[in-house]
Amino acid sequence: MKDRYFAIALLTLALGTAIAIAAETPSFAGEYADKKFLKNQGVFQMSLEQAGNDVSVFFSAVYHDGHGAAPEADGKGKVTSKGTVEFKWKDSFQNAGSGTIARAGADVIVSIKPTKVADSRCLEFYGGNIRLQPAGKK
Repeated sequence: MKDRYFAIALLTLALGTAIAIAAETPSFAGEYADKKFLKNQGVFQMSLEQAGNDVSVFFSAVYHDGHGAAPEADGKGKVTSKGTVEFKWKDSFQNAGSGTIARAGADVIVSIKPTKVADSRCLEFYGGNIRLQPAGKK
């Protein structure tokens, strides 16, 4: 009988721990965009896929009129103990770098830092504090 209570107590503790851990990992998964990027000259889009603390990052940027570079990038990151995502990325122009993503309500705030520049035309799309809204929001 005591073994049964002990087993139930262990199971309850394990479930409680699993729920607490799952509740602490913020969700970043989704499609985000700034359709008025660069003072309404372009668009910046980001897609995030998440499995636990692992986050896959995909983003692209382009001017509305199609001039200049239009980089597409992908990378991998992790949710940190601070509740943000830290990631590494590489774009279609062979630029590479790191970045962070933080939640701001339904939006995300993205900072992208190039550490390897192969094509400087893309640099105007990369910077700090880029606020992206869920893609369906205007």
